Amino acid sequence: MKKKKTKNRSKSSTFNKKNLKNAILTVFYDNPQKSFNYKQLAAELGVRDPEVRRLVSVVLDELSEDNTIEQVFRGKYKVKSGGGQICGKVELQPQGFGLIISEEIDQPVMVSQRNLNHAMEGDKVRVTMYARRKKHQLEGEVIEIIERAKTTFVGTIERSRNFAFLIPVGKVGFDLFIPNDKLKGAVGGQKAVARITEWPTRAKNPFGEVIEVLGNAGENETEMHAILAEFDLPIRFPENVLKAAEKISLEIPEEEIEKRRDMRDVTTFTIDPEDAKDFDDALSVRKLKDDLWEVGVHIADVSHYVRPNTILDDEAYSRATSVYLVDRVVPMLPEKLSNGVCSLRPNEDKLCFSAVFKVNGEGEVLKEWFGRTVIHSNRRFTYEEAQAIIETGEGDLKEEVLTLQDLAVKLRQKRFKEGSLAFDRIEVKFEIDEKGKPLSVFFKESKESNKLIEEFMLLANKKVAEHIGKVKAAKTFVYRIHDKPDPEKLDNFNHFIKKFGYGIQTTSSKTISNSMNALMAQVKGKSEQNVVETLAIRSMAKAAYSTRNIGHYGLGFEYYSHFTSPIRRYPDVMVHRLLERYLDGGRSANATKFEDYCKHSSEMENRAASAERSSIKYKQVEFMKDKIGQTFPGVISGITDWGLYVELENKCEGMVPMRELDDDFYTFDEKNYCLVGNHSKKTYQLGESVWVEIMRANLEKKQLDFKLVKNPK
Repeated sequence: MKKKKTKNRSKSSTFNKKNLKNAILTVFYDNPQKSFNYKQLAAELGVRDPEVRRLVSVVLDELSEDNTIEQVFRGKYKVKSGGGQICGKVELQPQGFGLIISEEIDQPVMVSQRNLNHAMEGDKVRVTMYARRKKHQLEGEVIEIIERAKTTFVGTIERSRNFAFLIPVGKVGFDLFIPNDKLKGAVGGQKAVARITEWPTRAKNPFGEVIEVLGNAGENETEMHAILAEFDLPIRFPENVLKAAEKISLEIPEEEIEKRRDMRDVTTFTIDPEDAKDFDDALSVRKLKDDLWEVGVHIADVSHYVRPNTILDDEAYSRATSVYLVDRVVPMLPEKLSNGVCSLRPNEDKLCFSAVFKVNGEGEVLKEWFGRTVIHSNRRFTYEEAQAIIETGEGDLKEEVLTLQDLAVKLRQKRFKEGSLAFDRIEVKFEIDEKGKPLSVFFKESKESNKLIEEFMLLANKKVAEHIGKVKAAKTFVYRIHDKPDPEKLDNFNHFIKKFGYGIQTTSSKTISNSMNALMAQVKGKSEQNVVETLAIRSMAKAAYSTRNIGHYGLGFEYYSHFTSPIRRYPDVMVHRLLERYLDGGRSANATKFEDYCKHSSEMENRAASAERSSIKYKQVEFMKDKIGQTFPGVISGITDWGLYVELENKCEGMVPMRELDDDFYTFDEKNYCLVGNHSKKTYQLGESVWVEIMRANLEKKQLDFKLVKNPK
């Protein structure tokens, strides 16, 4: 017995939330008649680490909320009887079948196309499990669609004499049958949005009606609107929201200024991209005495103007985030607010919510203050202008900029030393003409001026979260959380990078982050850099919003929130409201309500990120479509059952379909990230350099098809 506990303890040190959840469910399923509290579960799993023990409580709350377990009396839980059924979300595969991803079991359940019973991508479904038919694969059948992921679809209209079809984009698996009287004027070849009106049990296709005609396929405006509609993101503001915004005055009443800390006499400036119009953060700095500075992080006071239970607030919550496509920003707030009233424009008095720190020359925070302020920005810097001052030591407000740069460097060094991960991802950007056509591709890398701003935003976010959460009886708050990496993914990653002569240590969170940072430094500038960085990021969990704090693994922070971008992120607005409430001595807010808000915000953030990636992919395919037949060098960036993904030097990615590899029958070796020829044993390895010819550029599918070339010209 003692031996077993030792084994469990060593495993517990690697628990992240996902595999801890699976382990807890295994205990419940193995003991369906027993009830457990968090201490008993921790003992069953050999968990002694205080951090993981706290995580057990978080997982129990989530499983109870999802109705997977039930609280039989205070603090004690029991599994709900499922009778061979599970609930999960559908992930459609290119071959037509679906995988049901459920937190109730530790592997996906395969459902054949005919047994999906009209379930679609992202739907929450109930599945009856079959007896195991295959050695390594669970199978089942959808018996109930609990919640549809979507009921409206974007696609291209195909007309015949008596009826039409909408051919949807994305992973849908069916076309919508549209009667002629439900087309709303759409003609063949146009993009439109349609909704399902009915889907008879035996019908192969659902019936639908067009609700909006977007325009002619291939036109930039149509395609960008189609991407927004595909991810259920808004295209424009309702008229009543715009009218409500227009009523807000740019003038600040004197009585409002009197309620606030007046910081208009402190040197203050913004640093933003050259094309930015919404300035939601500013920095101020003044020397108090030798080796002591006051640094202010000033954030647009959106919550002063956007009040709860108003039209503006309802719209901001619904959107939850601004969306950044390749050629436009779809803002969370109307332009009057985002670019005007709230924007910290130079030479204007502005209302802010601020975090003010006393910092010594080593970057140590000696004192902090949070509250509402009024500021006056003296200068608007672009990143390029600030970078020039950092590099040359000359320019406007050079002493202030260089002081903050020096402090930022010290804050960053300390952060990395304490376990923060250092991932520098390259942004893909396009030069676009007035019609939206991409003329060239270029890359943006983070420089010292970007990192200066980032460091002080991280500091403010961290200190705000600590101020509320790092107390005995912490009140409900909105945290930005990031789980530990999945141990299995990390082991696979470590196995892969050994082929390049690298390795990471996985004995603890600290050793993982330190060795990961060392790895990123080692691969910088080498041919395998992008593949190693991409796989490292894939091994990480996704960040999300939650009232249940589990810390932020990637940053190495025990407490972290989002306080610094309320113009473009709704969670920051929530943080401002909660912080004000608690600074004024208010009671803890309703945790259940705010957890729902957090889930919505996380979901909308994921949608916005998907739309951004989709718009980049569209422009990449559009940029390459006149290069069919040309050959390019690239690197194998992904491997699947259906082919190889190759990334070109300009970051455009395409696929070499498996059918094009006709010299052998290839099998996907998932663990080693490679394809292996059954007869020749020839391998195609992730990270391998290859040459490809552009075969097809499908704008509708946002897909480039390549062919491997052995002897490029």
